[in-house]
Amino acid sequence: QVRLVESGGGLVQPGGSLRLSCAASGPIFRVYPMAWYRQAPGKQRELVATITSGRSTNYSDSVKGRFTVSRDNGKNTVYLQMNSLKSEDTALYYCNLQTPGGDYWGQGTQVTVSS
Repeated sequence: QVRLVESGGGLVQPGGSLRLSCAASGPIFRVYPMAWYRQAPGKQRELVATITSGRSTNYSDSVKGRFTVSRDNGKNTVYLQMNSLKSEDTALYYCNLQTPGGDYWGQGTQVTVSS
């Protein structure tokens, strides 16, 4: 059974930074791609960033140059460093583990960008 637990969300002023973490249980973590998604109120869930087992990364245009995704396979953890935050980054952020048998999701961590 795979379990994902996000942390690190909070309230931050525009222009500030936050670092999200997603800790995964189980050895399969290091084999598969991981992703961060977010969902703002009244909007569909959107893909923010992905990282493969080989640490290749991709970002949505809305966060490119501001967010950085990384992973520590020894700690079974994936991170999302978010800089230059904007009000439109306010959302519930989820991590996602993609396997051939299906996707796994965490419970989400809230990020609120407001002055």
